[in-house]
Amino acid sequence: MSGTVITFYSYKGGVGRSFTLANTAVLLARWGYRVLAIDWDLEAPGLHLYFRPHLSQPPDSGVVDLAHDFMQKIEAPASHTVRVDVENGVLDLMAAGKVVDDRLDPSYAPRMQEIDWEELYEDGFAEFLEERRAEWIAQYDFVLIDSRTGVSDIASICTAQLPDRLVVVFTANDQNLNDVVDIAHLADQARDRLPYDRPRHQVMPLLSRLDNTVEYERAAEWQKKSAGVVAPLFRNWLVKSVKPDLMLRHLTVPYVSYWSFGELLPVLEEKSPSPNQISFALETVAAVIAQEFDRTDLLADNRDAYVAAARSRRRKFDLDLLVSSPRPLWRTSTQLITELRLLGVKVDRSVSGDPEILDHTGDPAEHLCLLIDGGLSRWQLTEAERFARRALGPDGTQRQMFCVVTRGTDRELLPGFLRNLRHLEFEPSARPVRVARELHDLIKATPAAETEPDQEAFRSAEAALREVPDQLPYAGRFVLVEETVRGMAGALDDGDMDLLRDRSADLLLLSKPHRNGTGVAVPGALRNEVSALLARIERRINAFTD
Repeated sequence: MSGTVITFYSYKGGVGRSFTLANTAVLLARWGYRVLAIDWDLEAPGLHLYFRPHLSQPPDSGVVDLAHDFMQKIEAPASHTVRVDVENGVLDLMAAGKVVDDRLDPSYAPRMQEIDWEELYEDGFAEFLEERRAEWIAQYDFVLIDSRTGVSDIASICTAQLPDRLVVVFTANDQNLNDVVDIAHLADQARDRLPYDRPRHQVMPLLSRLDNTVEYERAAEWQKKSAGVVAPLFRNWLVKSVKPDLMLRHLTVPYVSYWSFGELLPVLEEKSPSPNQISFALETVAAVIAQEFDRTDLLADNRDAYVAAARSRRRKFDLDLLVSSPRPLWRTSTQLITELRLLGVKVDRSVSGDPEILDHTGDPAEHLCLLIDGGLSRWQLTEAERFARRALGPDGTQRQMFCVVTRGTDRELLPGFLRNLRHLEFEPSARPVRVARELHDLIKATPAAETEPDQEAFRSAEAALREVPDQLPYAGRFVLVEETVRGMAGALDDGDMDLLRDRSADLLLLSKPHRNGTGVAVPGALRNEVSALLARIERRINAFTD
């Protein structure tokens, strides 16, 4: 599946646009998405400062250099990106230009001023950007662009040609509100004049820096006023049952004075944010983006489940099951874990009563099993409630919670949300072999044989591999094709058909020939990898049909 380009725009400066983009990029990357952040605010750049402690190296080029590549007629432009270390995530930054000692290189300003954007477009820069855009969405799940403010040629590039969606950041004052809706209309009008088939923008209005800690009533009045003004922006994506004022409350980033000094990433410091912390709001923004502006009715009903679904959509769980037990049932839980592992279930222990369990922001296991003898402990109840809030899994699938109880347990005394579950029984004095088999069957409910959706994924992969041409537009694309082919092989090894489909779509995009028919021959080693994977895919297809 190709990626999505989202521009963060503000009509006025000083509204926290770059701050919001940087933190959103980090969240998405840590949740398992591949993210590219681009600093296109060329007259007042600074996105690199947010990532400065986490950069693999200072950026030695950027957007300005990309424009100069076109001016110099370079056929194979460099990526101009640098990796940001965000712990188990993929986040790359394309800065505005070269950075030395946290400052833009002295050559940046004259190089930026040499660029005549109107002249560039007359010379074919739009097509050049389309090629770069195709590369970005093939390599990344999300491309987040930090646009300059106001109305200008640069802003039009960022709001009209490049993005699939817009995030319009504004604050609670008339200077921002007077133009926030008009800017979205202007972007649509500019897009209509472009020779590219793209739909109308979906626009997320984001109310930023709202201080509701002291002047609560005034803050509520401005929030209500803002919702009335931006309501038209919700029309083409908000579920009709969800009111714009409720949605805007979810899309409000509060003002917290601590984070107003310097360029900071609170999402890395606030590990388990509460509703009054800024990372809580930023998680919601990132989740709406990750969910492709969809399923907003779930957000209205259960914000925690919505965020949890976005967080887990692009990753696999490390474990199938986590077993939670009070300490008196330690021996039984150990036996149950042993039996489940013998059956091929990836399982581990979660000892209720350990506060560290509740501090984890991620979920190590897809499902949760509660061992209960007589009654639920206080810590087990907290753990179960937390799991229930986050029980919506990837792509809307429901993560399961199981109750394994002793025969003497009065189930009517359990909390309501646990009474309605199916209960499995065990005897503490007997080894829980039968319970382990029941849990195995419930968890591994999908048949081992390949199903029709698997066959469809194999066919898509076969078609994509056959489309790899003998020549690619430039040598730099070999690396992207190689990464994608290896990603397909890894997905095949893991049996991840959704990922195989995604990588197959990526490969089709990367296989597009150069518009003038020229290119560089595909290396023999890469051609061999493609052929080897194609042979594996064909064997799977033949095995299925035979």
